[in-house]
Amino acid sequence: MSKKMICFSIPTYVISVLFIFCSSVTPSFGEFPLFLAGKLRELEVKLETNANSQEKINILLVNKVGELEKKVKQLETNLEQYKEIRKDLEFKVTELEAEVQLRYKVYQIQEKISNLNGIRSGIPRTCTELREADPSLASGIYSIDPDGEGVGGDPIYVYCNMTSGSTIISHDSESSYDVGHCYYPGCYSRSINYNASMGQLKALAKLSAECHQSIKYDCYYAPFEFDKVPYAWWNDRDGRTKYFWAGNNTDGIHTCQCGINGNCLDNSLKCNCDTAAPIQLVDEGYITDKRVLPVTVLNFGRTHLETTTGIHTLGRFECSGSMPFNYLLPTSCKDLLFSGHTLKGFYSVMGFEMMETVYCNFAKLPEDEGFETWIGYTDVKSASVHFYVQRNASFSAGGTPIPFDFARVNMGNAMNLTSGVFTAPRTGVYFFSFTGTAQFTASPSVWLGIGLYLNGGQMGLSWIEEANITARKLGTLGLQSTLNLKKGDQVWLKISDMASAVSLFDDDHHHTHFTGFMLEEETFASL
Repeated sequence: MSKKMICFSIPTYVISVLFIFCSSVTPSFGEFPLFLAGKLRELEVKLETNANSQEKINILLVNKVGELEKKVKQLETNLEQYKEIRKDLEFKVTELEAEVQLRYKVYQIQEKISNLNGIRSGIPRTCTELREADPSLASGIYSIDPDGEGVGGDPIYVYCNMTSGSTIISHDSESSYDVGHCYYPGCYSRSINYNASMGQLKALAKLSAECHQSIKYDCYYAPFEFDKVPYAWWNDRDGRTKYFWAGNNTDGIHTCQCGINGNCLDNSLKCNCDTAAPIQLVDEGYITDKRVLPVTVLNFGRTHLETTTGIHTLGRFECSGSMPFNYLLPTSCKDLLFSGHTLKGFYSVMGFEMMETVYCNFAKLPEDEGFETWIGYTDVKSASVHFYVQRNASFSAGGTPIPFDFARVNMGNAMNLTSGVFTAPRTGVYFFSFTGTAQFTASPSVWLGIGLYLNGGQMGLSWIEEANITARKLGTLGLQSTLNLKKGDQVWLKISDMASAVSLFDDDHHHTHFTGFMLEEETFASL
């Protein structure tokens, strides 16, 4: 049999083997089965090897797919995080835009405030100013500078009640505090610390029409005062001791709101807690004297008994309204700096009842030495007041002001010659001088007294007396006085006492003289 015939007689499922066989050296016919078996074995090995390789590939593919799934999940997580970051950024952008708008609104408010009378600072000084500049503002926390921008303390953060325009300042003792047990007066003491400097608090009070602070004391046999001994008091902004717990009382008198209203538990006492009875009581009210507020220290005592209790609650310091601009006249170089002055030189400021001259060096800061130098008082008068009047006829009527006939000087027309009454046109210090001649006729004893009267009250008296007069005789009287007068006060001369044989003598030579003039005007009394 030929090689070709053998090849075509092989079954088709071994075609590939025969192909290899036909391509190789032809074995002998007897060796062919073994040869074929070997080739089949080689093929099986290759197939098995390929299967193992495919399995490894499949495992690698599964691992790769797992890694890709993890990466996809991580990317999805990152995408969510990026979305959150984007939202956060968008929110922050919105916040920044709102802040920009708010700052622009604040800038507009500051521009409005800077145009108000007497206000130099762009930062508002009170919540009332803020509300006046923009009534649409909501209540909340705002920055203000009561003592003026660039002057004194730093701006402070306060709560502004835009409904009332009030400025509210917090402190560290707003909760209710038990004073514990102790006996001696003021043995319990608590200092109050505010969220502002005392300089800013005083400036706020000065700018405001009213200020108040609430105080409440829950007591059980714990009196403020017992047997006329004060066991409790508070200290004002300057450290002075105060015994009133309500109202506008600064004269040292001890009282509470029930004492003001007249409805205390014991009508003989001024506070409920002063009642010497072991029952639960309370005193509460509002301290309204802005000249002494805020409260800086609370002091309590006589809570030594085991059953005795005392609990105090102090409210926030609150001010509202505005003082008239003329009330805010400068009292120092610091005030002048605040109101806009920057050129150093001599200035007039409001002193105690009089104008004062100061030298302001605005090249320095207010706390620097030499910023303000006091020069002295300034003699400023808003009205010229002086008179010199005389009589040209004798006068002997008692009980009525002495009239005058002639005025040498009557600047300001404050002296009425017909009535003999001087009316003060301004509050201030006035000087008066009187000289006259008494005429005596024959008498064993004669006298004459001329008094100087203020609103009907005798301020001074000039007296002359003679005895054993045998003929006509003249005598001289004189009187001088310096008086503090309020606007509208009236001053006159009057015969206070006299004998029937005497009179205030005068003729065309004018023996009776009355002089007066204003020494110092209380410049700010009418402001």
